[in-house]
Amino acid sequence: MKTVLVTRPKHQAAPFVRELEQYGLKTVVFPTIEIRPVAGWKVPNLSQFAGIFFTSPNSVQFFLERLLKESPAELPNLQNTRVWAVGKTTGGDLEKHGVTIEPLPKSADAVSLMSGIDAREIERKTFLFVRGSLSLGTIPEVIAKRGGSCVEVTVYENQSPSLEDTQRVKEMLAEGKLDCLSFTSPSTARNFFEAMGSKKVADSVKIAAIGTTTSGALEKMGIKVDIIPEYFDGPSFAKAIAEALN
Repeated sequence: MKTVLVTRPKHQAAPFVRELEQYGLKTVVFPTIEIRPVAGWKVPNLSQFAGIFFTSPNSVQFFLERLLKESPAELPNLQNTRVWAVGKTTGGDLEKHGVTIEPLPKSADAVSLMSGIDAREIERKTFLFVRGSLSLGTIPEVIAKRGGSCVEVTVYENQSPSLEDTQRVKEMLAEGKLDCLSFTSPSTARNFFEAMGSKKVADSVKIAAIGTTTSGALEKMGIKVDIIPEYFDGPSFAKAIAEALN
C-alpha cells in the first residue's frame, strides 16, 4: 500500500485524508504550517471598500469569527460589497454567511483571479485584502499596478512543525516509507523543505502540487513536480495522486 504525506494544517487535513483513503492509499499527516489567529487587528468599516479579497478558508474563518464577535453590524456591509475568493472551499465558506461572491477563477490561485478582473474595475478604487502572514502579496501588487489602493489585514499566522514530528518524517523519508509528498500551498512546500534541511528527495518519491501557484513555488526551489490535478481542489488532487501511484 502506497503512503502519501499530507502537509495541510490538522484542522483541514481530514477531508483530504478521507479522499486519499478511498483510493486505498495510506496517509501520514505532517502539518508544515499550523494556523493561529493574529491578535490586535480590528474589523474596518467595510462600506468604504470597492471590493474585498479572500484567498483561503483560513482568511474567511478568522475574519468572520472576529467580525461576528466584535463587529456584527459589519456583516450586511460584507454581504453588500463585491467579494472575490480563490478556490471553491473559500467561496463556499463565504456563501454560508450570505455573501455573494464574484465568479471563481478556473485556476484556484491569485494570479488567475486577478487576470479575470478588468483593470477599469480597479483604477482609483480602494480594496481590502484579508491575508495570512505568509501571503505572497500578489493581489495588492496587481491592484497597485492598475492604479488602485489596497488595505491589507493579516488575520492569521503560520507556525512551523514540531521537532519531534520533523524527525519522524525525516526517518520515514530516509527509510523509503513515503511514496508521495503532497503540497497544497507555497507555504506548505517551503516550510516542509526548510524543516527537512534539504531539498533532496529520492527519485522514487512523487511530488504533488494542488495547483500552478504551488507547483511554481516548488519549481523555484529546484524541485520537480510530478503531479498536478486537472482541477485545483481536494477531490481532484486525491484522484490525480492515486492515478500516479497505482
